[in-house]
Amino acid sequence: MNANVKVVERKCFIDGQFVSSSKQFTKINPADGTVVAQVHEADKAMVDAAIKAARRALHGPWGKMSNQARADMLRAIADGIDKRFDEFLAAEMNDTGKPWNLASHLDIPRGAANFRVFADAIRAVGMDSFHLDTPDGKGAINYAMRKPLGVVAVISPWNLPLLLSTWKLAPAMACGNTIVIKPSEETPSTITLLAEVMKEVGVPDGVYNVVHGFGPNSAGEFMTTHPDVDGVTFTGESATGAAIMKAVAPTVKPVSFELGGKNAGIVFADCDFDAAVAGMANAVFSNTGQVCLAPERIYVERPIFDKFVAALKAKAEGLVLGWPIDKTTTTGPLISKEHQQKVLSYYELAVKEGAKVITGGGVPKFGDARDNGSYVQPTLWTGLPETARVVKEEIFGPCAHISPFDTEEEVIAKANDTRYGLASTVWTTNLSRGHRVAQAMEVGISWVNCWFLRDLRTPFGGAKLSGIGREGGMHSINFYSEPTNVCIKL
Repeated sequence: MNANVKVVERKCFIDGQFVSSSKQFTKINPADGTVVAQVHEADKAMVDAAIKAARRALHGPWGKMSNQARADMLRAIADGIDKRFDEFLAAEMNDTGKPWNLASHLDIPRGAANFRVFADAIRAVGMDSFHLDTPDGKGAINYAMRKPLGVVAVISPWNLPLLLSTWKLAPAMACGNTIVIKPSEETPSTITLLAEVMKEVGVPDGVYNVVHGFGPNSAGEFMTTHPDVDGVTFTGESATGAAIMKAVAPTVKPVSFELGGKNAGIVFADCDFDAAVAGMANAVFSNTGQVCLAPERIYVERPIFDKFVAALKAKAEGLVLGWPIDKTTTTGPLISKEHQQKVLSYYELAVKEGAKVITGGGVPKFGDARDNGSYVQPTLWTGLPETARVVKEEIFGPCAHISPFDTEEEVIAKANDTRYGLASTVWTTNLSRGHRVAQAMEVGISWVNCWFLRDLRTPFGGAKLSGIGREGGMHSINFYSEPTNVCIKL
């Protein structure tokens, strides 16, 4: 199916130029195991050059540009993504194995939209102003102004590569910062293509720099330990976030982290049953379960438990695992063979821990090149205690454990009994209960009768091991800017 895919080079982008490296690694298409790219890994000198270029650009024309002019530039970037939509779409699909229906309707459109959202946000931004009484009766005026945070290191994940990268890039650039970004080694392509768009629309050299590589003893470590980086933003695993915190501690850099989750879905007996089943199926299996917000723990009120399990099983078995380019495909592969083995190890563990496998639990067989890919079966379990590892640990695959509950108090306690605190979703037609339970969740975002629906101006982030800080609207603007108070005696 992918025999005609050309192997491309993905070079680093430093100070407005694409730069080769003597060390390269291959990028594999997870749908069929073919090589789709040779990626140039940045060494320490290249990362240093990127950070120096960003520092120069920070104090050049970019740093002196008005908010209005930068907003216009962000809109031009969004238009540039739209003009090359098909190219971005193909690159994202080849890197991730993401189905056409998902990538074309979510990843690429939202990648462009993020720039427009923050172009509007920076135009509307304001700051505090106060009149202070003084003993001489003449008073003083205090007003605050925003300055860029500085050179920002962006480390982005592989599950929603363009979407989550631009979610950071757009507000950082809107505030006048300069960027050094390391995309995941699994998904280098759309962030490299974005460099071409930046250059085409006239973003000054050094404002946007791309360094490819890995974490320890590679670009990730070189960025986070560099003394001339002013802040770090990262989305990914909680353990990696902890490692980055250690790396930035000596220089006390501010960090913004959106980390892992072991999210709960709660379904009450008074729910709109069909809507709840459809909503939970989408939440569990979207993007092959590789979504930090996906509920891997589902709690269903006992009177509808058996009916709900049967209905969700039918939804899981109705998913179409296929070639990403096929518009009937609903579910693609996992990101890599390594991640496939991790997810399968949890499938095996669930059985060892005593789970009843409702559906799935293995690897689909296609009889063609897809058998070289990283597919797993959508999987549901019941019967495990709350102490089971499969119930406690993030799996990041198309799977969930379903448990019955009897009381509101019981299910709130179970849902909150986790080291994570990213998201929850509650299904009920009782308005008071919906508010009450959503507010009781120890999470950053709590949905009622929906999932993955959010005004982009609202705060997004996690509690506990799920992160530090908030992104979205003014919350992003506040992280990527430094307020300075000016006091003038009258």
